Amino acid sequence: MSAATPWQSYKERVARLAQRIVDAQAPIRVLNTIKWEPGTFERFRDSGWKQMPDVGPEDYQRLSLGFDPTDKKDELRAISADIVRQLGEQDRVGRILSETAHQYIRVVQMLEARGTKEFYELSKELYGTPKEYFSDECTQVRGAALAMYDILTQLDDSVLGVAPARDIDAERAVGILNERLGVYFGDGTVSVLLDDGIAADASAGSGYIKLRQGAMFSDRDLRLLEVHEGWVHVATSLNGKAQPVARWLAIGPPRVAATQEGLAALLEVLTLTSHPRRARRLNDRVLAIDKSEDGADFLDVFEWFRTEGHDEETCFWNTQRVFRGGVLTGGAPFTKDIVYTKGIVLNYNYLTSAIAAGRADLIRWLFVGKVALPDLAVLAAHAHEGLVKPPIHVPPMFRDLNGLAIWLGLSAFWGRLENKAIQDSFRQSLLAAE
Repeated sequence: MSAATPWQSYKERVARLAQRIVDAQAPIRVLNTIKWEPGTFERFRDSGWKQMPDVGPEDYQRLSLGFDPTDKKDELRAISADIVRQLGEQDRVGRILSETAHQYIRVVQMLEARGTKEFYELSKELYGTPKEYFSDECTQVRGAALAMYDILTQLDDSVLGVAPARDIDAERAVGILNERLGVYFGDGTVSVLLDDGIAADASAGSGYIKLRQGAMFSDRDLRLLEVHEGWVHVATSLNGKAQPVARWLAIGPPRVAATQEGLAALLEVLTLTSHPRRARRLNDRVLAIDKSEDGADFLDVFEWFRTEGHDEETCFWNTQRVFRGGVLTGGAPFTKDIVYTKGIVLNYNYLTSAIAAGRADLIRWLFVGKVALPDLAVLAAHAHEGLVKPPIHVPPMFRDLNGLAIWLGLSAFWGRLENKAIQDSFRQSLLAAE
């Protein structure tokens, strides 16, 4: 007589299925598998910024995925089938898990197509496109980016305040950030490290932030990193890893990218840490992707960044973000970076809607882990069952919501009172005073 199968609670089933997704996605590293070899920049610089970089499908094939794509897709499909079998097709948590598993299948397929137009088609499916509409079905992501571009390009940095000097080297910056984040998270919880292998000045992971060896920072740069990388990206990773049941909240599939990056960028604004040049840098990525979708090639986008006042090295790395993994001749970019502008709009609307609806209780759940906005009501509804634990690391203005609530409430109120005629009148009077 065979032994009976032990009874499993709903939370046990969710935890085991979630852990299987966490384990399955562990070797999938998108950015590592679409990076360009270091000599690409030097060759482009030595050409006088004129010769198209030579990066194609064969170059990406030399970058190992670190796993067998066929086996990985089969593993994820098996997990997805078990989710439906064990939780049912209508279970709301099961749907989150199933969508997460399916997205990782599509990520693997996207990486298999590196350097081709199919990579772009899958990127659009996973991260979106500048041409997509917000829920009002009237405003495109590119429309929001163009409106922001018009506002930001009219701001004169020279009259807004003194630009802080970038006089802090990476070694000293590591010490400063380690001290600040040690106070915020507790000593030893988060490490700030030097790394000479990253293209950006900084990057964050689960429990760490890396600074590029040789980079220079201002104190404002370090405050941005503290808020954006530390208070959001690292905090949501740690909060997700602390979940005994909802373990999928520790990982970041594409479906959560807009919430994560939008929240981090919005927190820069709420802490008065951001500035117009920083906001333009994030917003311009959307417009660069939009231009590439419409046929602009690598050189076209590089020259556009030049006209926006960036130095050539910055132009190269900004343009590389758009074309990595895709096709350099235009029409097929990597669309991930639309998530900044898209995410700011979505998060801001979520916050104001939560306040207007009297559901301020949902706001803190933004930090519970790597979440997508539609998941928050589901997670909060299961909190009393112990399925999801409240977030541990939450920024001050989200712990005490009084100030944020009145700021958001007044913002929504002013939005309803917005009168274009009044705005035009003020604008004309200001222009007349020049």
